[in-house]
Amino acid sequence: MDTLQIQTNPDVLSIYSNYPDIVREKINNLRDLILETAKEIEGVTNLEETLKWGEPSFIAKKGSTFRIDWKKSNPNQYAMYFQCTSKLIPTFRVLYKDTFQFEGNRAIIFPLNSEIPEKELKTCITAALTYHKVKHLPTLGI
Repeated sequence: MDTLQIQTNPDVLSIYSNYPDIVREKINNLRDLILETAKEIEGVTNLEETLKWGEPSFIAKKGSTFRIDWKKSNPNQYAMYFQCTSKLIPTFRVLYKDTFQFEGNRAIIFPLNSEIPEKELKTCITAALTYHKVKHLPTLGI
């Protein structure tokens, strides 16, 4: 198994620290799930954690950038945002229509008071981190 190198922009950590306590715990759990998933993907050796549009973002060499965030305008939820021009959300909608809540073609929404379906979300994270290797496959190889 490849060793994962994680490059974290220090500015990301200040974003995490500025979330309200309950949100910080949820976002950190999401981040941990992303890092855990990336470590399990063969061929993903480098993960960059940076800021895009002021939000914590993740990108792997053959992947599609995705972001996680909580917004004061929707205080009872947080989300994982994907590039709206990719096939990611349309594919996730087909596979997980009864598992996740979606926002357009750009996000999976997580209610603050509910548990994340980890197995299914790890599949989505894997698809995003390997997107350019799987985008030609039916249902992204999921």
